[in-house]
Amino acid sequence: MAEQKKGGHLKNLTNGLLKENPVLRLVLGTCPTMAVTTMAANGLGMGIAATVVLIGSNLVISLLRNFIPKQVRIPAYITVIAGFVTMVQLIVKAFAPDLDKALGIFLPLIVVNCIILGRAEMFASKHGPLDSVLDGLGMGVGFTVVLVIMGSIREIIGSGTWFGIALTADLITPMGIMKLAPGGFFLFGCLMALANKITEKKTGKPAVGKMDGCAGCAGCANKEICGEIEKREEGEN
Repeated sequence: MAEQKKGGHLKNLTNGLLKENPVLRLVLGTCPTMAVTTMAANGLGMGIAATVVLIGSNLVISLLRNFIPKQVRIPAYITVIAGFVTMVQLIVKAFAPDLDKALGIFLPLIVVNCIILGRAEMFASKHGPLDSVLDGLGMGVGFTVVLVIMGSIREIIGSGTWFGIALTADLITPMGIMKLAPGGFFLFGCLMALANKITEKKTGKPAVGKMDGCAGCAGCANKEICGEIEKREEGEN
């Protein structure tokens, strides 16, 4: 039993790194991902801020899950999330004003980030505090890693620097398109394809399918695909 619990805790922690990465696999938080990853430092700052909010809101919502009426659960979740976002924003303003200026409106918009609200609804409201904290940490780290990778690639190719340090600016003419939306979307698609390929290779299953924590087929764009995959898997078994 102890080993099963340990394995469950580890799964909750690692799911967000690749298998259910919020950006590359669940395709959540795309707007801040595209907006802040022109620089690696901005991606790191946004990722850390979102991770702190994820861990804190998941913990509080998990503790209050039996006391929040279902009819007002979404407003209650947003209120909890907004409280943590406000604290994070004030801390960033006080100790990292340059980062606060760089992130701009996207820092307070963490309140309505689909990753935060989605984990509150799909996980924290149904699991205990420890599992919810681990889920928030895993999803936050997965989100941060993607932001830093995208920010690093776009900054190096687009500006010739990395975390503000000159690398290739004097050797290769920077490709300014990587700092713009087209370059960001191109890189985003490449990373999604790579993540799907790695996941498919590790699991031996198609990259598109029903993932852990799935809310069901109703209203899902992948309903028909999931159904076909499940039928094929049942036939193989």
